[in-house]
Amino acid sequence: MAETIFGNPYIDSVLNSTTIERSFFLDREDAEYVWHSDKELREVEILNGEGWQFQYENCLPWLIEKGMVFYIPLGERHRLIKGKTTLHCRIIKHAK
Repeated sequence: MAETIFGNPYIDSVLNSTTIERSFFLDREDAEYVWHSDKELREVEILNGEGWQFQYENCLPWLIEKGMVFYIPLGERHRLIKGKTTLHCRIIKHAK
């Protein structure tokens, strides 16, 4: 059974020590989707959500869609840009 963790601006369901399913909601302010970096390499699979964009620092944003899989390198600054429907994704944290 998944453990649910509430964060800002998302809710995590922890599946195991390296995998979470994360939901980003439309009721959050745009300012909550801030530039940040992570402490490990992350593999992201988009489960559903419409109109969301992903942006690496110093790059143009790009539309993310259901079924896409992409990687966020350790320490790479990035952000989400809010879309039209709730975004659900699976995140796998890889060892350093």
